[in-house]
Amino acid sequence: MLHDPEGLLDAELPLDRAPHEDLVTAVLAWKDPDLAPRDYEQIALQLTGHARAVAADVRRLAAALPKSDGRGALAEVILREADGRLSAPLWGTARCVQNRAHLVQALYTRLDRLTEPAPATA
Repeated sequence: MLHDPEGLLDAELPLDRAPHEDLVTAVLAWKDPDLAPRDYEQIALQLTGHARAVAADVRRLAAALPKSDGRGALAEVILREADGRLSAPLWGTARCVQNRAHLVQALYTRLDRLTEPAPATA
């Protein structure tokens, strides 16, 4: 995945989910990592680029839902939060990387909910 802050490649690159989920799992398991700031920055860039790609998929799927489907409204909440968090500057810290990992995790959760069949209404 490339660093793509303007989101120009969103529609052209398929998501490579498994390695990014593995990275998220590893980052969230950190207890006291001792990496150089540039290493943290590189991991944060990787997660940021992937978060943008996942957010684009969430946005596309949410836009295709009928207005009466509450999953779209929930997706919009997650997308607003993602936009805010992705606009924050990257810092060469474990906390910054873990925040990006949590964001990728939340976006995948929402993506999965959007790809499930709509819940039946009574």
